[in-house]
Amino acid sequence: MIGYSPKNSKSSYKDLDLYIGNRVKFRRSALGISQDRLGMYLGITFQQIQKYEKGVNRISASTLYNIANALSTDFAYFVRGYQNSSLRENNVPSYEFDNSKKKESMDLLRSYYKITDPVVRKKILSIIKTFATTTSKNAT
Repeated sequence: MIGYSPKNSKSSYKDLDLYIGNRVKFRRSALGISQDRLGMYLGITFQQIQKYEKGVNRISASTLYNIANALSTDFAYFVRGYQNSSLRENNVPSYEFDNSKKKESMDLLRSYYKITDPVVRKKILSIIKTFATTTSKNAT
């Protein structure tokens, strides 16, 4: 709505740039795509991809649309959850993983996205959620 901006300071705009950049990095890494490869697809350098991912440079709407296509996701993926997000002190969005588990998580995501059948992927996700729920109930 015009005139309503709950996050209207300059630092908030920078937070959004950083949030989007982190989402680009997360998605790219999850799919096992290098910065160089993404840059080549977009016709830009890997250094520019680094700047986007760090929130140093703002991503235009058309570039973000092309990034979404390259990373097989929808445009909204990159801003989804921003309203409810909070950046921790080290500027890492709350959806990021503990570094000690990051490799394992990335391996899991890469393997998951290699499954081409969406029905099978959903079933596997359901199984994982069931195990996670069962494990957390047993821990308490």
